[in-house]
This record gives sequence, C-alpha cells and structure tokens, in this order.
Amino acid sequence: MSTATCWGIFRERAHSPGRENDDAEILRLTGKHLEAEGFQVVLKGPEELSGPFDGRPRCAFLMCERLEALRQLRAWEAGGAPLVNRPEAVLNTYRVRMVTRLAAAGLPFVESQIVPTTGGRSHGALPAWVKRADVHNTQEGDVVFASTGDAVEAALHGLAARGIARAVIQPHLEGDLVKFYGVGVGATGPGETPWFRWFYPKEQRPARYPIDAAHLASLAAGAAAALGLEVYGGDALVSAPGTIVLLDLNAWPSFALYRDEAAARIASHLARRFSESLR
Repeated sequence: MSTATCWGIFRERAHSPGRENDDAEILRLTGKHLEAEGFQVVLKGPEELSGPFDGRPRCAFLMCERLEALRQLRAWEAGGAPLVNRPEAVLNTYRVRMVTRLAAAGLPFVESQIVPTTGGRSHGALPAWVKRADVHNTQEGDVVFASTGDAVEAALHGLAARGIARAVIQPHLEGDLVKFYGVGVGATGPGETPWFRWFYPKEQRPARYPIDAAHLASLAAGAAAALGLEVYGGDALVSAPGTIVLLDLNAWPSFALYRDEAAARIASHLARRFSESLR
C-alpha cells in the first residue's frame, strides 16, 4: 500500500474554540501512525478543498465539519474514494439530524425540542439548554443555559440575529456528566474489538454514581452506528439509579487525554478500511 497517498484534513479553526492545538495534534499524530502503516500522508486545511482536486489522493481522513468542505468531499466520495468519517456521517452530527436519528434508533437520548429561532419557545421543563440546531459549539451564544422562559427567548433571539434558523432545546438534567471516545463500529477485523474510553471532565466534582462501563460503551457504539460514525466522541449523563442518558455525539474529537493511544488505534482502523476499499 506504499503507493497510496492519503489526505488528512484539519477541522476549521472556528469549530475548535479552545481546542485548536488538540484537534490539530490528533490529526498529525494519526497521520504519522498511518505513514508507519505504509501510506503516504499529506495534511490539508479545509480551505484547500475548494475547486478541483489536483493530484487527487486515493483516500482521506477528515475532521472538517462545514457544509462547503463536506460538499466537496461528498463529490469526491461519489467517485469511489474511501473517507473516514464519511461526510454524510459528519452531517448526521448536526443536531437537527442527530436528534431525529437517535430517537428513531430507540436510544436513551435527552428529550429535545427542535424550534424556529424566530417565534419559537420552549414547552418543556426549565432550566434548559438552548443550542443551535446545526453544528456544535463555535462561539459564545451557540449553547446557552437558560433558567427562565425569558432567558430561552433571549437565547433564541440571539441565534436568529446571527441568521441561524433553528435551535434545539433540551432540559437541564442532574447527575454525573461523563465524556467518551470511540474508534470502530462494526468494521473491526478478526479478533479486534472497537476501542472505547470514558472519563469525568476535570471541571466537575462528580457524585460518582455507579456506571456500567460496558453498557455505556454499547450505547455510545449504538449511537455512532445510527449516525454512521467510525471515529467519534460524546457526552452522557449518569443519574443516581445508574441510568445513562446520551447528551451529545460528535465526529472525531480531540482525544486529548488519550491522544497517543487513540492515534495508533485510529490509524490501524484507517489502514484496514482503506486497504479493503482500495484492493
């Protein structure tokens, strides 16, 4: 596979607030491990995808999220290039899609209302979180905690003023927030299992309710499969009875706490996927 050139495509800086270096480093390190697997890796910014692909490589791994870049990549994928994560899977992490797909899959996902930002209002419990309905957090105002109905309306107004047409409103839930990382869903080789890690965010003082780690891994993998993700991360909430509710899922997070371990596993997954597709 030494002749196979592969692009690694960085995430847009606006989509990595406070995580610019972490996001860039996981992509770079994955590229180094993939080179050790025999691929030639070239790293690109998403802005370099506009226009025709000169010297188009045979495969790519990507962290970009904006529609412009994903449209370019979907056209490329239609020509037979294997991509991880697939552009369609990245689009499925846009909240308005994620809410409907996870609900259809019957997974325990936080109750979510999709409302217009102009004239919309919450009909659920307060306090609540008001989130833009497309991409994840890019700047202040994309995700807002609202303790009153007036605060919900103010958050919606702020999104509308920025040209964001829809929002997702979710109730604030009490319990232990956990974050997780995963690689590989239903595409592992003989004798290999998907890679999964979870942890408490450092800014939280958890009550440490009992967690069934295998159940958490199963729920996360089920959610990733429902969206089509192979490299993913997310958030879940564990409440007093040990109940787990999924809060969010995203494509290719920074893997900051497990970067070295994760990069090696991601590269192994990519090498297998690309080799199978390019035979």
